[in-house]
Formats: sequence, structure tokens, C-alpha cells
Amino acid sequence: MKLSDATLTALPEAVLRPTYDRSTLTPGIVHIGLGNFHRGHQAWYLHRLMQNGLAHDWAIIGAGVRPGDEAQRKRLAAQDYLTTLIELDPAGRSAEVCGAMIGFVPVEDGNGALIAQMADPAIRIVALTVTEGGYYIDPVSKQFDATHPDIQHDAANPDTPCTAFGAMVSALKRRRDAGIGPFTGQSCDNLQGNGAILRQTVVSLARLTDPALAEWIDATCTFPNAMVDCIVPATGPNELKLVKTFGIDDAAPVTHENFRQWVIEDHFCAGRPDWDKAGATFTDDVHSYESMKIRILNGGHQVISNPGEILGVDFISGCMAHPLIGPFFLKLAADEISPQVDAVPGMTPEAYVDLINRRFSNPEIVDTVRRVAFDGASRHTGFLLPTLRDALADGTSIAGLALSEALWARMCEGSREDGSVIAPNDPIWDKLTAAAKAAKDDPKIWLQQRDLYGDLAENAVFAASFSMWLRMIWAEGTEAALRRYLQS
Repeated sequence: MKLSDATLTALPEAVLRPTYDRSTLTPGIVHIGLGNFHRGHQAWYLHRLMQNGLAHDWAIIGAGVRPGDEAQRKRLAAQDYLTTLIELDPAGRSAEVCGAMIGFVPVEDGNGALIAQMADPAIRIVALTVTEGGYYIDPVSKQFDATHPDIQHDAANPDTPCTAFGAMVSALKRRRDAGIGPFTGQSCDNLQGNGAILRQTVVSLARLTDPALAEWIDATCTFPNAMVDCIVPATGPNELKLVKTFGIDDAAPVTHENFRQWVIEDHFCAGRPDWDKAGATFTDDVHSYESMKIRILNGGHQVISNPGEILGVDFISGCMAHPLIGPFFLKLAADEISPQVDAVPGMTPEAYVDLINRRFSNPEIVDTVRRVAFDGASRHTGFLLPTLRDALADGTSIAGLALSEALWARMCEGSREDGSVIAPNDPIWDKLTAAAKAAKDDPKIWLQQRDLYGDLAENAVFAASFSMWLRMIWAEGTEAALRRYLQS
């Protein structure tokens, strides 16, 4: 059954579907970056509210600023912007059709349609999932990178920007000039202080061309910090086949685990849906939740995916089942990461490690090592190096963290231990590969990438441990290094 509004009532009885009249929904949110995570997370929370008769004036308009986003727009438009969400639980699979999205602006040069949509008074939230590395910040200093060519373009062409942030600035200028008022900018990416980072990017970009506008944005817009969590694999041939087992022909289904969490600061300048009524948490202490999740889950993904790639393990659950990689995660998380993480209400770091162990080990989640290992330049600097710096400051063990960095360097050399080639998997892959090849003979060359490590190369404890591990990996192999760490 081809998924559409017209076929919803004809779907198999076991498939949950919208009980609300989608024709009466009106937009309140523009979401930029319509990947799987958004549709399996924020859109699901909104859909749940709509199922309960709430938030019908907060429907989502999708958006994108990259050429590939136009293909996604066409896929979703052909099925009335509906998405099948398939929950992959070891106890059994289930499917639900989410109807919270009602449109998708055309993707075009200059982003005129997107700017006009965000300038519409009905839009009160502009949300984003543009990846951790998409905010134009220096990975070490975390400051705005005004030298990036995209930013330079938007500063020179504020009415025809190429970035999502330039489009936001242009839309906010229209709103200010028309007396409409601001909207909330809501980051849904895995960044510590994601709202603060979004504010920094938008305000800093505006300041390059219109300081008065920048001051107005900074004073009137809100950018709540949030922690988002749900493992959502990429969609490929297997997922397209899986959705058909439910009797649905969906060109863009989403598979996800049986766990979601969303912790949000309640700072919304133009109102918000009551997401807490669908299970989200509003709190003034997002930082503690962020730190636990980013350091243990997101950091843990890097810990296991790099040796998994080197050893030719295809999936994250396979890494956890590996006799050395799974135990490596558990020991490192318990001994080196958890001591740098505070408890949150109802969850200690130790209990959270157990939870992540179960989630990573879920064999129903076909999450590829390649997806998880993508953009290590952003993910190591954001998820692992802050923990490493804290551990060095406290004088606690960093052996496993140093081994993780050595494994990343080994992976970036571009070959597996069986001799097969690792395809480029980072926006700066060529640079990383050159450094990794040179570091095979002189490990400190890897650490001299100051755009990643800053002054960490000068820390004698870390530099010595990293060099020892990388030399061992090249001389004796990844499994030998993991075994040595586990025996320590």
C-alpha cells in the first residue's frame, strides 16, 4: 500500500496511524535537516501530542539547504509528508505512521522560499538537525569561524545566503522590520550547549553585516539548550524491505530503538508545544543530562566504532558482541568516563553505562559502524576530548581515552587490518589520512593537528600514552592493544 493520506485508513490494523484530521493542521515549526533522527524524535513527540488532541497549530514544515535535501523533499511530498516509524525491540517490531509534518519548502539557491517561510508570523520555532560539525565553530576553541567560505558568502550576500544560519538571519531581519517579533532557534544536534552554540553562530553571522540586527536577535530570540537521544540508523535497502513487511510502501521509512529522551530548557520566546505531555523533560539543568549522554553514549560510539572499522565489524551490536571491543567500552566507560560525569535525577553514571550497554547491544538495531564513525573530527573533539581534558586535570587514568585516540588515528590511515580500504568518512578525510600515515612512524605528528587537539600535544602524560598505544597497534595489531588495556 503506497503511503499517503488517502491510504491511511486502508493500512493493516496493527499499524498505528494519525487519529487527527491532518487537513486541519497549521504550521508552527520549520525544521531544517529532515534526516531520520528528526523524524524519529522531535516529529514523533509532536505527533504524540496531536494524537491527544493537542498542538494542532504546531505542525512542521521541513526544509534543507543542500542539494541532497531536494531529493528528500520529493520523496516525502509524494507520500503527503508521512513517515513510517518502525520500532526495533528485541521483544518484537511495531510500526506507526507519523503525520506531524505537513510541508517542505523548495530547496533552491539563495534559499528564498526558506527565508519567506521562516518570516511567516505563524512560525514560532525554527529547529535544526545539521550535524555536530555544521555550526561553523572551531573544534578546539568552540568559537565562531568567520573565515569559512560559506560564512564569507553569507556576509557578502545576506539576502541570498547559502547556509541555514544565513537564512535564519535574513528571515529575522524581515520579521524585525515588519514588527512581527522573533522566533525561537532550537538545536536538536548532539552538542554540549547546543542552544548556546546556535545563538553564537546566528548572532555572530548577523554581526558581520548588521550589528543592530545582531543585537536585536541576541536580546529577543531564545535558543534553548537541549539533550536529544534516540538511536536511529540510516535507511537503506534493508529498511525499505522491512517497511513492506508491514504492508506499507514508504520511500523514506525510519527505524529506531525502543528508547527516546528529550531534555529541554524552557526558554521559548514565542510559545511552544507541551512536549512534556508526550514524555519530554523541561529543566534548568540540561547540562548534566547533556554531559552524561554526550560523554557516555556519543563518546562510547566513537570508542567502539573505530576499532570496529579497523577489524571489519559491520554493525554496532557486532562491536558489543566482539570479545574485546565490548569489554573495552565497558571498562573505559566505568573507569575513565563515568568519574567525569555527574548523576542526574533518577540516573547515576554507572546505571547509565548499563543502559547504554543494553542499547548498543540490541541486535535489532542495524546501525552501521561506518555511520557512527563518520566525522570523527567533530565527534572526537566534541565527545571524547573534553573528558580527556578533565581526567588530565584531575590526575585520573587516561589510558583508555588515549587508546581511543590512537585507534582513531589508525582508522584514518585508510585501511583495515585485513588489507581492505576504508572509504573516506570525514569532511577532512584527506588531511586526516595524511597525518595518520605520517604518524605511523612518528605518533606525535597526529597530535600536532592543533585544529583538533589544541595544546594536548604538549601534555606529556597524554602524548606518551597515545604514542605507546599507536606504536603497539601498528606493531602488534588492534586486538593486542585492546587486550593489553583490558588486562591493566
